Amino acid sequence: MYSIITGTGSYLPEKILTNRDLEAMVDTSDEWIRTRTGISQRHVAAEGQMASDLALNASLKAIEAAKIENNEIDLIILATTTPDMIFPSTACILQEKLGIKDCPAFDVQAVCSGFVYALATADMFIRAGKCRNALIVGTEIYSNIVDWNDRTTCVLFGDGAGAVVLSQNDQPGILSSHLHANGDYSKVLSAPGNISRGEIQGNPYVSMEGNTVFKFAVTVLEEVAREAITENNLKISDIDWLIPHQANIRIIKSTAKKLGIPMDKVVATVDKHGNTSAASIPLALDIAVRDGRIQPNQLVLLEGVGGGFTWGAILLRWGNS
Repeated sequence: MYSIITGTGSYLPEKILTNRDLEAMVDTSDEWIRTRTGISQRHVAAEGQMASDLALNASLKAIEAAKIENNEIDLIILATTTPDMIFPSTACILQEKLGIKDCPAFDVQAVCSGFVYALATADMFIRAGKCRNALIVGTEIYSNIVDWNDRTTCVLFGDGAGAVVLSQNDQPGILSSHLHANGDYSKVLSAPGNISRGEIQGNPYVSMEGNTVFKFAVTVLEEVAREAITENNLKISDIDWLIPHQANIRIIKSTAKKLGIPMDKVVATVDKHGNTSAASIPLALDIAVRDGRIQPNQLVLLEGVGGGFTWGAILLRWGNS
């Protein structure tokens, strides 16, 4: 028994914040941002818009693409760093908005690797015969947790959501998953604040040691990609599409160069979306599916790295139904 992605969907808030807009808000410039990150704009959620709202829009598109009804979903796994509230889980809130009455629903927190972790988990549920159609969502509203006075971080992030439906199949779609974490780096990229007795304790905004993150990301993204390729007895040249976490174009290009994958085989959306954390991979996947780049029977490698540090990869064959 195997799993295959049968539908994808994504959603971006209407408001677009360009680099020129940021020039009026903080001491930065369009050239500085584009040169160092590759980002030209990002989407920002409206006031009152929640992670579950973004997730709902992306989920409905994925379910429609999978040609099933909402009530045929029997597992919901939602990856987010910016949940609607402390509890209940945003997955349960999404479940209610979808009108699904009874199925397991829970959140996964692995920051920018969250979607990879969630998709790997859903694959294991299906392989174990515990569900037939799983909804996996990455959704983020980072505009709520960045310090808009900190030019080193506020220019990097954006809001959005991406979703897939993963369904039972007698042919393998997901070929393998590879998950890792090293808590020794937990302070390098974090939002360390917390709520105690109704008050915020510590810094609630994203904090990052940029150089350390860059070096670590390029190293482990190459390693985990080679791990996936080796396990499946493939060559780098066999990969049709690389869809990495969309954090920074320099990280994406450096990883591709180390792997020997040309950029015309890499899906990059960071220029228009910024870093949308757990939403970045499913957002990029949906765009590449809908614009026709990803074709049936092609090999697609998803990989991400995020705070924790967490990192992972999933190798899949597209449309093997």
